[in-house]
Amino acid sequence: MAGEMTTRELTLRGVLLGAVLTVIFTAANVYLGLRIGITFATSIPAAVISMAILRLLPGATIQENNIVQTIASSAGTLSAIVFVLPGLVMVGWWSGFPYWESVAVIAIGGVLGVMYSVPLRRALVTGSDLPYPEGVAAAEVLKVGAGVGGAEENRKGLAAVSRGAALAVAYPLLAKMKLVAEEAATTVRVGTGGTSFAGGLSLALVAVGHLVGLAVGIAMLVGIVISFVFLLPSFTAGGAPAGTEFADFVSTVFRQKIRFIGAGTIGVAAIWTLLRVIGPIVRGIAGALAANRARKGQGIEALDITERDLPIGLVGGTIVALMIPIALLLADFAAGGPVGGNLGIGLIAAVLYVLVAGIVIASVCGYMAGLIGASNSPISGVGILAALGISLLLLALFGHGGGPGDTKALVAFALFVTAIVFGVATISNDNLQDLKTGQLVGATPWRQQVALILGVVFGAIVIPPILDLLNATFGFEGAPGAGPNALSAPQAALISAIAQGVLGGNLDWGLVGLGAGIGVVAVAVDEVLRLTKRGSLPPLAVGMGMYLPMQVTALVVVGAVLGHLYNRWAARQSDPEFAERMGVLTATGLIVGDGLFNIAYAAMVAATNNADVLAVMGENAWSVPLGLAVFAGIVGFAYTMMRRDGMRRTA
Repeated sequence: MAGEMTTRELTLRGVLLGAVLTVIFTAANVYLGLRIGITFATSIPAAVISMAILRLLPGATIQENNIVQTIASSAGTLSAIVFVLPGLVMVGWWSGFPYWESVAVIAIGGVLGVMYSVPLRRALVTGSDLPYPEGVAAAEVLKVGAGVGGAEENRKGLAAVSRGAALAVAYPLLAKMKLVAEEAATTVRVGTGGTSFAGGLSLALVAVGHLVGLAVGIAMLVGIVISFVFLLPSFTAGGAPAGTEFADFVSTVFRQKIRFIGAGTIGVAAIWTLLRVIGPIVRGIAGALAANRARKGQGIEALDITERDLPIGLVGGTIVALMIPIALLLADFAAGGPVGGNLGIGLIAAVLYVLVAGIVIASVCGYMAGLIGASNSPISGVGILAALGISLLLLALFGHGGGPGDTKALVAFALFVTAIVFGVATISNDNLQDLKTGQLVGATPWRQQVALILGVVFGAIVIPPILDLLNATFGFEGAPGAGPNALSAPQAALISAIAQGVLGGNLDWGLVGLGAGIGVVAVAVDEVLRLTKRGSLPPLAVGMGMYLPMQVTALVVVGAVLGHLYNRWAARQSDPEFAERMGVLTATGLIVGDGLFNIAYAAMVAATNNADVLAVMGENAWSVPLGLAVFAGIVGFAYTMMRRDGMRRTA
């Protein structure tokens, strides 16, 4: 098509800008992921920065800006490899991060994530009604920046995004200055046990709730109630051991027991989700094959520009070809351990596991991104399931090993395989979100897919030296020789504990089984609701509500309720679509501001090695009540302005 030839999209300047942003965002995310166990989404901040820079150059287009955010978005998700890879240092197998070995693991897993998700685009993006909150938000930012929708509407939309961003920056800035609290949390006694209630005071979480909708919010609330109202009081019955603070005891029980139950629920929900999307996936692959035949018979011009994926033959061939370097990596890693002693069967089993688990995990993670967004998906829960699967496979083949050394070697091998699969999880989680953004802005899918591969390569090159620097400077908690300021790397510690528990024979299977049973009930309830047309209860969202800390989930539920009430109001306006769009744009602004602040803050912390670099005062008794009042006031102001903007046009 002529449109494809004249539209500037995958350009050298866009690739270079995306590479620079990837390096910056990756460094910030690796540090935050190891220090406090979270990473931030980079798609929207990258889109904002790209528009600010490329608008100074001639011929910039919305599709070119989309390519920049596609490349840089890999930083937000590929950096989550720090949830697994440091485990090899923690268990004492590595003392550092061998550069080319680490690059290969990260890059191969990431490229596989891109390839697995190519045929999923037709199933989970173009042929699905999943909300993709962050993908939609990124598209709205790009549209406003490009002036889509007319001068008047975009002026109001830009004002809504800017206002939302300013509000989202204002509160965390006050919190980091220690003037208000970052979260409101309390631990309460329930009988002889107890539970905790908390909410992270983040406007971005409210915005995500607004965008995902009421069904997901209610499902997450159900998960919260199961974990914090029923399970946690039950598992803490009897009180804390002598010498242990009660609040610390409750928090430890949540991390070490309740999250395992939540992982079991996520596992069942993930399997059911896969079964539900198998039909669309098969149709998507059939569509990709049909597109490939049309491409061969009539040329690429026979396809609409928004339907031009990477050729399915190239995708399949790349997946198969990548199994060769995976086998070589695994063979080299296994040398000297039980797997190396029986390399043939161990290697075949591990490669087949990567191949099959990659397909399953790509489908589930893509679905999770569509359901709640990439930055809020419980990727570490997927990592737990991946580690559990390969550990069980190794246990079936090699038992518990011939001694502590053999068990340690099996644990390390399990973590190495998990790291490859985890790369698939992170990128497929991000890729489907990016392709949703591309669908909404008229991008060419294959160009986005190439851009994401470039982002994977850029990220893989810079992550190992950053990990080595942080390991040499701080070390990781629990690792041999870790110093007093060691980074906690909480997810890596948890996933390592899973592998050690399975292969060492001390994992509490009752917790995982209980979670699986809850997952079966959640699936049944969801199916009944769907059959009776009374709504839905997405079981994966129930599992997320159980697994994730309430600091993350509570405000998503609040945002879902507020968004539902706002959309009901918008539906009564004379121009409902415009009113609803103002809500989406304001929520988008809240996510933009939060992302930009996190980037700036991570840079300041890394430069000073001081997590309280912005603090102007110490802890105080009034920061929580004042914070709740200020936060509620900001949320109320945001929704008041949202309604005012939604009525303007109709007036």
